[in-house]
Amino acid sequence: MPLSHFDAQGDAHMVDVSDKDITARVAVAAGHIKMAQETFDIISEGRAKKGDVLGVARLAGIMGAKKTPDLIPLCHPLPVTKVAVDLTLDPDLPGVQITATVKTTGQTGVEMEALSAVSIAALTVYDMTKAVDKAMQIGGIHVVLKDGGKSGRYEAP
Repeated sequence: MPLSHFDAQGDAHMVDVSDKDITARVAVAAGHIKMAQETFDIISEGRAKKGDVLGVARLAGIMGAKKTPDLIPLCHPLPVTKVAVDLTLDPDLPGVQITATVKTTGQTGVEMEALSAVSIAALTVYDMTKAVDKAMQIGGIHVVLKDGGKSGRYEAP
């Protein structure tokens, strides 16, 4: 299957979605940030010097979803109708599990917006706690669910 973001000459271009049907679309992405136990304790106990780490990261993730077409060159600007970012402390990592759900009614999907939301939320957790833990690791960022449009439903195994 050819990549849709390249024309016949191999040059990058924005895909023409004008002939696609307007449908309800949703995407869910997930990822995590792993950290030292001390950093986990600081976040879970609300002792971070910069403030409410999870609350700020949630807002940053929402903003990241809304700014996706400004960051990813060939993404279409979409009328995002919902962005929800959930950050859950996970003592087994130790760290934070992040999930983002993005919805729209439009001609193309919102997978990139969901992935951006998770990425920006994770980067914000890093930014707010890097003074105590520069070795944090962001990972596992992937699409969990995509639904709507011609290609139908996708759920990660």
